Amino acid sequence: MIDVVLPALNEAAAIPGVVSSLPSGYRAIVVDNNSTDGTAAVALECGATVVSEPQPGFGAACYAGLTAATSEIVCFMDCDGSLDGADLPRVVAPIVGGSADLVLGARVARRGSWPIHARIANRVLAHQVRRRTGLHLSDLGPMRAARREPLTALGITDRRFGWPLEMVVLAHRAGWTITEVGVPYADRIGKSKVTGTVRGTVRAVRDMAAVLR
Repeated sequence: MIDVVLPALNEAAAIPGVVSSLPSGYRAIVVDNNSTDGTAAVALECGATVVSEPQPGFGAACYAGLTAATSEIVCFMDCDGSLDGADLPRVVAPIVGGSADLVLGARVARRGSWPIHARIANRVLAHQVRRRTGLHLSDLGPMRAARREPLTALGITDRRFGWPLEMVVLAHRAGWTITEVGVPYADRIGKSKVTGTVRGTVRAVRDMAAVLR
């Protein structure tokens, strides 16, 4: 069994499709981060394990899910319907095969599914990571996989939007082999709290820039 951490803030509409997309052998851990739309109840009805994380923040939700996970390999994925759980085995494969320690799902966006301001911000951050670390990454994607115990031992401290980047930076510093696998990226279900708005993108860039500093 491989645990999949799904941080969720008001994603009740997307959860049924996301949970049902996970292949056999993958367990959904939905982390309810102060939702007001019944996210936790819907997740339970869909058969997911539900964790409540009252501390606001994407990183706080991811950390709570990581703490609740018990599998040797753990995955992370957005819970908004933009990613397909059926792609997880391709992201996990390099970990199982021993060719990588951390695998990122590089988003291959359908037309209109990734706002231009968010795409530009992601490219700038990916360029900064390449320049500072030498890693050839095109995306700091939200679908990713690693072995749970070494990941926990990295000691990621960011509890906001800097979490994904800090994971990459600390893994590189620890000598991990990091690679990426292309995954389709579609329109999300419902209203975006981050990349769908300029304000949300600015917050994410600010948090990630703090990690780089």
